[in-house]
Amino acid sequence: MTSPIYTYPVKLINGTESTLQEFSGKVLLIVNTASQCGFTPQYEGLEALYKKYKDQGLVVLGFPCNQFGAQEPGNASEIASFCSTNYHISFPLFAKIEVNGNNAHILYKFLKSKQKGLLGSEAIKWNFSKFLINRKGEVVDRFAPMTTPAALESVIVQLLQGSPP
Repeated sequence: MTSPIYTYPVKLINGTESTLQEFSGKVLLIVNTASQCGFTPQYEGLEALYKKYKDQGLVVLGFPCNQFGAQEPGNASEIASFCSTNYHISFPLFAKIEVNGNNAHILYKFLKSKQKGLLGSEAIKWNFSKFLINRKGEVVDRFAPMTTPAALESVIVQLLQGSPP
């Protein structure tokens, strides 16, 4: 049975409607991002992980979100330009979404239901929260914004090699 994660509608930053089906069988690192956040320099680490492991099956997916301190105020072209110019991002970026509340994107509703946060809370606390998905489309872990991309490398390698984290 195919994981529902691959069926949810998503919109790429260029406006193209899609699903995550093209990433089936890959290890996914899904991150809600922002361009004007104290954690924004994590883009560098996310890109480094992506470049290092993409040929082994890792895909980083960035979902800009403006729900935390209005730290992602730009439109799609401004966000794409910022990420390209400042961090040379080559991993897929998506259109801005909400991750909490009544208008939370269905993908984030799914992610949060599968991996609770601190003290069992589902709510995303801030920008650069991270979800790790195995090759079967199962949400295997959730990481706080302060967890750096480099700190995830060993668990990502385990998943890429087919071992449980």
